[in-house]
Amino acid sequence: MNVEKHSPLEDRAARHAALGDPSRLRIVDLLTLGDLSPSEIRASLGLPSNLVAHHLNVLESVGMVERSRSEADRRRSYVRLTEAALDDLAPGRTERAHRVVFVCTANSARSQLAAALWATHSTIPAASAGTHPADRVAPGAVAAAERHALALSTGSPRELGSVLTDSDFVITVCDMAHEEIGVAGDLHWSIPDPVRTGTDEAFDSAYDELERRITELAPRLTAP
Repeated sequence: MNVEKHSPLEDRAARHAALGDPSRLRIVDLLTLGDLSPSEIRASLGLPSNLVAHHLNVLESVGMVERSRSEADRRRSYVRLTEAALDDLAPGRTERAHRVVFVCTANSARSQLAAALWATHSTIPAASAGTHPADRVAPGAVAAAERHALALSTGSPRELGSVLTDSDFVITVCDMAHEEIGVAGDLHWSIPDPVRTGTDEAFDSAYDELERRITELAPRLTAP
């Protein structure tokens, strides 16, 4: 079978060509720091669903975006940038924040790990909370933090309402929490729940994804 291969230069040119449309460029700007469902993209751009689908298909064809199914509502999907989407391309969006608050449902794993990781990458304060907090931090999260020499908070999971202030920059790291609080969040990262699987690999995968995203976000989030 004859498989057509493209040079890195041709791949870059294809991505630049895909971004030549203002709507697709705006979609990428929106996705640079968080995941969005197609309906959220449609609402943000004010475009009909068929046109949003076309733009996403173009971006997907050049390897800039990928999709995943929501763990909460299986009929819903989230779009994210691929790791190489912006290689050799300038990033877009920057934000300011007094404090970053990471949110998941139970505040027992992903949000706890995220807040601890954030402290190693930024001087902006961070906290974590849950929409329905568990009784304790998940043992798998504690073990993952120990494997990566990460200082995890020793406190119990906290309810979002007791933590959140009007000036906080909210990042949901859980589909269920994001869909529950909706527009109250500033960014969303669609990260699978490692507690459901319970394996070391699941917790390490969540850790790695959080670290990658935090490493990308930290230089672009500045104090007011």
